[in-house]
Amino acid sequence: MKIAKFVASETDAADIPGVGIVGERELVPIDIHAGGFSCLADLLFSPTPVATADALPKGEPLPLELVRWLPPIDQQEVWAAGVTYKRSQTARMEESEAAASCYDRVYTAARPELFFKATPGRVRGHGQPLRIRRDSHWNVPEPEITLVITPKLKIIGLCIGNDMSSRDIEGDNPLYLPQAKCYDACAGLGPWISLLDPLPEVDQIGVELQIVRGDQTVFSGQTSAAEMARGFEDLVGWLGRENSFPSGAFLMTGTGIVPNSDFTLEPGDVVHIHIDHVGTLTNTIFRSSAPLA
Repeated sequence: MKIAKFVASETDAADIPGVGIVGERELVPIDIHAGGFSCLADLLFSPTPVATADALPKGEPLPLELVRWLPPIDQQEVWAAGVTYKRSQTARMEESEAAASCYDRVYTAARPELFFKATPGRVRGHGQPLRIRRDSHWNVPEPEITLVITPKLKIIGLCIGNDMSSRDIEGDNPLYLPQAKCYDACAGLGPWISLLDPLPEVDQIGVELQIVRGDQTVFSGQTSAAEMARGFEDLVGWLGRENSFPSGAFLMTGTGIVPNSDFTLEPGDVVHIHIDHVGTLTNTIFRSSAPLA
């Protein structure tokens, strides 16, 4: 089941968020409040979210072209893992000569690299713009399989994540990673959550990235979860060590697609990320024109 947060773009209640089940051509709104849920996360973290969603009262179906998508997040934290693919290890070593050995070691270490990525207010959904920093000149998207995790650290499904990254800032000093990763409109999530039990085999979860500038594709690449050096459950286990998530969490699991070092995003670029069993997340890139403080 695919479940989303949305607003209907052509109704009097256009600014009131709703929750719906996504079909091939339409979205069926569901009344989560009738089930005693205050938000999407409450439904997701119920014992049987698919059966529960199916049993809730339904509204009139909406054609997908009349839906404006919202990021499928409520109060969850967004975390991310780094250097989980060989390509990511190589790219990090390229961008930071001083810290190359750190990235080399963490790829094979028992403990993964995990870092806080975004609060809900810094997340954008499908069709919403993502930002590149004004104080950075080398920026890339990072397409990532994103795990949807309950407060009990159970993986209930998948989402698409775009872990926007300022490579020159992180490359200058690895201690700058929080600034390279976490800022306003730094993370894309969506377009919805695919509830999957069990999860597909890793070789069945393909990832594709396409970056379009004007009418030209300026970068494309693909990989799959089978290329990861770490398993999903292993990453979640480390995330939950000495840490609790009463509102649940999203965990971006790292990227295996990194543009070459001569590529950087430009305002107006359109980033498409496709992940099998989920769908396609699309975001346009912008840079604020306001002067730096």
